[in-house]
Amino acid sequence: MKYTIGLDYGSDSCRALVVEVETGKEVASSVKYYKRWAKQEYCIPHKNQYRQHPLDYVEALEESVKEALSLSPKGTAENVVGISFDTTGSTPVLIDKDGLPLALRPEFTENPNAMFVLWKDHTSIAEAARINELAAKSEIDYTSHVGGIYSSEWVWAKMAHVLNVDESIRDAAYSWVEHCDWMPALLTDITKPEEMIRSRCSAGHKAMWLEEWGGLPPDSFLEAISPHLKGFRSHLFEKTYTSDAKVGNLTAEWAQRLGLSTNVAVGVGAFDCHMGAVGVEIGAKTFVRVIGTSTCDIMVASYEKMKNKLVPGICGQVDGSVLPGMVGLEAGQSGFGDIYAWFKSVVAWPIENIVAKSTLIDDATKAKLVEEALDQIIPALSEEASKIKVEDSTVLAIDWMNGRRTPDASQLVKGTITGLNLASDAPLIFKALVEATAFGSKAIVDRFLENGIEIETVIGIGGIPLKSPLVMQTLADVLNMPIKVAKSEQACALGAAMFAAVAAGAHQDIATAQTKMGQGFAMEYYPIKENHEAYMKVYQDYKTLGGFTEETFFS
Repeated sequence: MKYTIGLDYGSDSCRALVVEVETGKEVASSVKYYKRWAKQEYCIPHKNQYRQHPLDYVEALEESVKEALSLSPKGTAENVVGISFDTTGSTPVLIDKDGLPLALRPEFTENPNAMFVLWKDHTSIAEAARINELAAKSEIDYTSHVGGIYSSEWVWAKMAHVLNVDESIRDAAYSWVEHCDWMPALLTDITKPEEMIRSRCSAGHKAMWLEEWGGLPPDSFLEAISPHLKGFRSHLFEKTYTSDAKVGNLTAEWAQRLGLSTNVAVGVGAFDCHMGAVGVEIGAKTFVRVIGTSTCDIMVASYEKMKNKLVPGICGQVDGSVLPGMVGLEAGQSGFGDIYAWFKSVVAWPIENIVAKSTLIDDATKAKLVEEALDQIIPALSEEASKIKVEDSTVLAIDWMNGRRTPDASQLVKGTITGLNLASDAPLIFKALVEATAFGSKAIVDRFLENGIEIETVIGIGGIPLKSPLVMQTLADVLNMPIKVAKSEQACALGAAMFAAVAAGAHQDIATAQTKMGQGFAMEYYPIKENHEAYMKVYQDYKTLGGFTEETFFS
């Protein structure tokens, strides 16, 4: 039996998944949380600064792979043939001439600007606005294939920002690399910036790379974004690769550190949502939603379908970014599960700040009480919210607590809650937040449909689809579409394992890997007609309120 390992790097942790190549059976897995990130080191939430130290990634890699292999049947490690990565994105870092992230150099080890800039870091709003201004005036609109709006969540804005604000790193900063490209480079020792194998997925969706205009935007355009980007283009790349390609093999050092052999092939990386879509067997007319702290929505379409067509306001359409031989389309919401987590923290304030400090009970009992209360907040809110009829819900919310990704990216906008009165309790507000995330999802679906992109199947991936009937039923009702829930809890890592199998030559192409290794679906939610009809009236209010608040406060 041959095996591959899919490495899924999320916002909080790394998951290693060991998979049988021939059947797709998930043999073992291990999750390791980023130690520094768990303590929110290098993050300033009120300034939208979210940075991750490269050592968190390296340590989580080694620990998760070794533990997953230790939980696998004897002899598994010797028969691993491939390994591939998916990561959040855009999550880039500045690197030196040798391809070393600056935070791994002693003089920058505690400098947040020398670390990976997480996708949800929105400190570069001004730089993103500058890119959009320049693109509008340019003879070639370099944002045309990324929805016509460049986001502060993406690489050029992030790199320009850290260089603009931090003189100390400018001389050492020679180039940049996305997290999904750095991991394969690290394991194969192909780290020179000009030699690194770069992902089509990350380059096309976040770096304005397009083969038709010669790759990346020209020096003149990049220098106009920031003079500190001068020379970067020549230290980057012209060619990009789809994720079925092989970067190289594990070095002797990494083979020893992971307990594997140097025969293990390392595949080209990609973003988590793209590999997750592959993991649930995406095809034409399939709308895949990776639902977690945020959402990432993925579709694929034929070259013929996308000929001379540009979908405005999405996160890009890129040849081969999902499936080789098809155009990948990306959209999403900047906040989804994060919004529920935020409301939980609001509700939990007295528990964490009053009950946790009580002197009326012993410490052991108090700790158990606090833990139980925190664990039950979301389930209890969900249970009560599910009892509220659509027509009885008087609260209306807008889901832009972390800005808006799609349609029409803007990190300036903020969330809204209205319709409150003295009878508005926590379950009612929570229901409004769930509805808001569903309405934000419908706005994305509408944008695709309005531009002739057909949707026949909707698939949900991740913890929320598997754990929250309230969220998924509300989503089905609002979209008026059945939603299949992927059986695998680790669809992104499974997709990475599929690509690893192709990179290693164990399957001839990704279509074969999907057929052989796919896991199917756990359940399906069907829309309730009367709920959909009621929600369409509320959806019109959602659009009116969103338009009013954006124009009045954030334009």
